[in-house]
Amino acid sequence: MRVAVFGVGAVGGYFGGRLARRGNAVIFIARGETLRALRRDGLRVDSPNGDIHLPEVEATDAIEKVGAVDAVLVTVKAWQVPEAAEAIRPLVTPRTAILPLQNGVEAADQLAEVHGRQQVLAGTCGIVAMKVAPGHVKHVGVDPFIALGHLDNHSSEQATALLETLLQAGIGAHIPDDIHTSIWKKFLFIAPVSGVGAVARAPLGVVRSVPETRELIVEAMREVSALAAAKEITLPADAVEKATAFLDDVAAEATSSMQRDIMEGRPSELESINGAVVRIGQAVNVPTPVNRFIYASLLPMEREAREHRKAS
Repeated sequence: MRVAVFGVGAVGGYFGGRLARRGNAVIFIARGETLRALRRDGLRVDSPNGDIHLPEVEATDAIEKVGAVDAVLVTVKAWQVPEAAEAIRPLVTPRTAILPLQNGVEAADQLAEVHGRQQVLAGTCGIVAMKVAPGHVKHVGVDPFIALGHLDNHSSEQATALLETLLQAGIGAHIPDDIHTSIWKKFLFIAPVSGVGAVARAPLGVVRSVPETRELIVEAMREVSALAAAKEITLPADAVEKATAFLDDVAAEATSSMQRDIMEGRPSELESINGAVVRIGQAVNVPTPVNRFIYASLLPMEREAREHRKAS
């Protein structure tokens, strides 16, 4: 399969690396130092599931020269999805599957506004990984997986072909009965953990062991669960309990990508994660006081990071 990976951070580097090692024609769309590193040194992925070093990969910033592909993995940050939706136009034909793998619940709809609901597969993934350096990714926790499906949960040749390609590459992948349930199950976990971790500026092992921050996480989970119910998203009755149990299974040193970005002064996915909880809560008339507190507490740092980015 010919696959374009748009955004080569931890997620794009890991899953793109697995696909390329399996022999798929993977084109990494990157820029700046990441592009230079990929061209010079290739791609390196350190993982408990087996390290990967691809000395030569196809990497470019000239999207218009790539041509049509069978699938596009959109693996930029959530706040970059609207820009990516326009940028990937030269890659897309009516047969191309577009799969976003962001934290949050809005990426597929944003892509569908540009490319149509038949082209776009809603998706989510699970992995604890980080970019060690440009072109170098380290997977440190969670057995990586991808869930994908059409926004209306219909089946298609594009979805099935991409699923088979992912499985053949050794990636745990599946098409659930309802992709929105899968996306919101992850959102119920990642939004509270990211937000509380960023406010506390501490890894997961610390925030889950302090009763006060642990309770903040659980209360924030309950708010997301209430939002899902208001939007008629079907979550298991014990979704919060299962997410809380999973909280104790993740490596103690783990941090979320949003948390790392905020702590390191970079623009983050705050608007698409805790900000989205607040916005959706207002839209469906569900109170979200804990997530509102998280969002308000982190907003000054987020705005400062974005101002600094504009200035540079």
